Amino acid sequence: MDLQLKGLKAIVTGGTKGIGLAIARTLAQEGADVAICARDEAAVTATAGALAELGGARASGAAVDVADGNALKAWVSHVAKDWSGLDIVVANVSALAIGNDLESWRKEFETDLLGTVNLVDAAMPWLEASKAASIVAISSVSGREIDFAAGPYGVFKAALVHYMQGLANQLASKGIRANTVSPGNVYFEGGVWDWIEHNDAALFERALALNPTGRMARPQEIANAVAFIASPAASFVSGTNFVVDGALTRGVQL
Repeated sequence: MDLQLKGLKAIVTGGTKGIGLAIARTLAQEGADVAICARDEAAVTATAGALAELGGARASGAAVDVADGNALKAWVSHVAKDWSGLDIVVANVSALAIGNDLESWRKEFETDLLGTVNLVDAAMPWLEASKAASIVAISSVSGREIDFAAGPYGVFKAALVHYMQGLANQLASKGIRANTVSPGNVYFEGGVWDWIEHNDAALFERALALNPTGRMARPQEIANAVAFIASPAASFVSGTNFVVDGALTRGVQL
């Protein structure tokens, strides 16, 4: 299937590792121009260079903390002006805060929710001018059922689903689509489940046992879903929460 991504201009936050990196690579391989951000400047520079070699399209990167609204908006504006437009924005960064203290709630609010809102707000003038405008936020199965991350992480992942579905309804007449992708457990070297495996073996084994497939997802499996739902090939898909969890969750999604 041709996803019709060639020549489109995409932004991916948190694009240097894990799910974000896999998304950026997949979009680049499909011929899209891809701009990434993360907090580690060296990682951003190295990753942007590697992306530029994948599909022959443009790639760029900047060291940006998405919790810094002004910096995030300035970066989005710079990319859009430099490339004369934007078509796709993927909000991928999470604070991964599961504690029940006020600082965890603040981090999740500023990073997951406001980071997404500021990204969308900054991109909106350019998305309105696009003929293939698409917004994708990475949520989580923790946003649709109660699990060990039922504190701030789960709450704000659920809020992202609500926010995207609201945008889908509000922006449909402008030809702008908005969706969420909700992964289950995703394992990669240097990721949260890698850390848990080596530091809290009991929790890791409990989590793994809940996966009917007997394994956790790979970042590429999430990226494939994001690339499709962000692409013109999914032109009539909007307001959807695309769950990619290997049948981990048991509730019926209505």
